[in-house]
Amino acid sequence: MIKLDPLAFIKSILSSPSGKVSIKIPSEIKYLRKASSKILSALEGRNVDEGRIFDIKLCIEEAVRNAMVHGNHFNKQKIVKIMYWIGGDTLHIEVEDEGSGFEHAAIVDPTDPTNITKNSGRGVYLIRKLMDKVEYNDKGNKVTMTKILNQRGNIVCP
Repeated sequence: MIKLDPLAFIKSILSSPSGKVSIKIPSEIKYLRKASSKILSALEGRNVDEGRIFDIKLCIEEAVRNAMVHGNHFNKQKIVKIMYWIGGDTLHIEVEDEGSGFEHAAIVDPTDPTNITKNSGRGVYLIRKLMDKVEYNDKGNKVTMTKILNQRGNIVCP
């Protein structure tokens, strides 16, 4: 059995010259908020409104939770890889698990009356609604989410 260092989360944060930051965490819920907090801390000082921060946090945590639960089946030996970078006014986040993937196009709309009682698909639905762009790889084990950080042209009234 492989024993993970309790500081593995901190040790696994790597930055590249391109500005991309890579985080690798074991499939344990206790690392979920640490990962989202790390990404959100990169937004400090960028004047991102609270609504967008909420959307980003929810989508990060939903995508990472899906990777842990559905992709890696809570196997602590399997890693969730998270990569993020900011390009201009756009945040890009990739979440990848070690699972076999899924057919993302087959996820049904949970707001459709025939699907209201189903207990799956809501997280993917929220991610699609709250992020500006969402893409999956062909295998279905990696999601790339994009969020514009600051909307131009909005008038703020005092």
